Amino acid sequence: MKNIRLTYLLLLTGLALLWLIAESSLPGSHGFRALQLSMINLTGILAIGCMSSGIVMAVRPTSMERFLGGLDKMYRLHKWLGISALVLCTLHWLCAKSPNWLIGLGWMQRPLRERALSPSLAPSAFVQILDAQHGLAKGIGEWTFYATVAIIVVALLKAFPYRHFFKTHRLLAVAYPLLAFHAVVLMKHGYWTTAIGPVIALLIFLAMVATSISLLRRIGRTRQAAGRIEELVHYREMRVLSIVIKLKDHWLGHAAGQFAFVTFDAREGAHPFTISSAWHDDGKVRFHIKSIGDYTEQLPAVLKTGDRVSVEGPYGRFDFRSDKPRQIWIAGGIGITPFLARMQARERHSDKRAVDLFYSTNAMDDEFVRELSQLAIAAQVRLHVLISGKDDRLTGQRVREIVPDWMCSDVWFCGPASFGQNLRHDLVARGLAHEDFHQELFDMR
Repeated sequence: MKNIRLTYLLLLTGLALLWLIAESSLPGSHGFRALQLSMINLTGILAIGCMSSGIVMAVRPTSMERFLGGLDKMYRLHKWLGISALVLCTLHWLCAKSPNWLIGLGWMQRPLRERALSPSLAPSAFVQILDAQHGLAKGIGEWTFYATVAIIVVALLKAFPYRHFFKTHRLLAVAYPLLAFHAVVLMKHGYWTTAIGPVIALLIFLAMVATSISLLRRIGRTRQAAGRIEELVHYREMRVLSIVIKLKDHWLGHAAGQFAFVTFDAREGAHPFTISSAWHDDGKVRFHIKSIGDYTEQLPAVLKTGDRVSVEGPYGRFDFRSDKPRQIWIAGGIGITPFLARMQARERHSDKRAVDLFYSTNAMDDEFVRELSQLAIAAQVRLHVLISGKDDRLTGQRVREIVPDWMCSDVWFCGPASFGQNLRHDLVARGLAHEDFHQELFDMR
């Protein structure tokens, strides 16, 4: 989380500082109109910067994963940037519109227009071209703003079905070029000769490349592999479906703990699921999928062996790498999946580090318990199963009591976000280094 916060703050403060430098280097003017134009330009620059960066991240550039800590962290930053763009676009719109509203209500007098500072200097051809598009750019920007607000608000509504979300969200790739045109035409001309101009131009160029990838439906195309469902096992009491997929195309392999986007139905689109099997170079990947929504609820009844599927990945940095002498794994519900993969990897490739696995769940299937216990024994992992309603809730204090040398460990958590946050706060408050608590932010919207 530290790196995504740092990236977010650097982007906003960097753009604001470059704007301030540009603004202070230009001939100054005074009065309300000058202040209004400055605020319009500032909010516009920050808004197009956030939107451009967010769109670049939407195409899943793996080169950014290492620094940001995984695609799950990148998508969290993408969400922050989307919300920030929404707020900044709204402020930009209010800065442009509110004075006219106040004048119409009689609460404010129309400001006198200031004379140009250098009327004798003829504008360049570039400036003339931009000026000629002012009216068009304003109209396009305003109506595209309304559409963009609607798209972003819908994306933030978790109740909106995913199959519709991924289609409507793609419309941002259509809206963005129109907003970029608005930004380029209406940004103060003097900014183009300062540092802020090239920076905005670069962000817009990268985002335009990203929108082209999205519109051509090429996101993740080089990381996709086709396959067929080879095995299905339904753990009914846990409402979990185990799916083994035999990939036909070349798959680069994956590390235990990574996830992939799986498409069972092109109309529904790709959904992210953690891979629950280690890579044995046999072309097979397994997923354990819990019925937690309309889409996953119907999978046990809809899927059958032999069905064609598409798998894109792998992604993520939840890979159990550390220099600690021991590890503590904590799984909540379907968050057990990365640990299943890691135990399979330990079974085949010996790891001398001691591991305690805490598995907290609402329901348990006898067959699944048997398989989990056997896997834990083979991987030399000490397993602690806690069932809600039967056992006490897992707390940081209980972890410390069961694992006395917990300070020599790093903690790997996958499960409900609030559960993980409570454990993190407790353990960090007792002395665990913040960077030694690893948590998957498995929330793609």
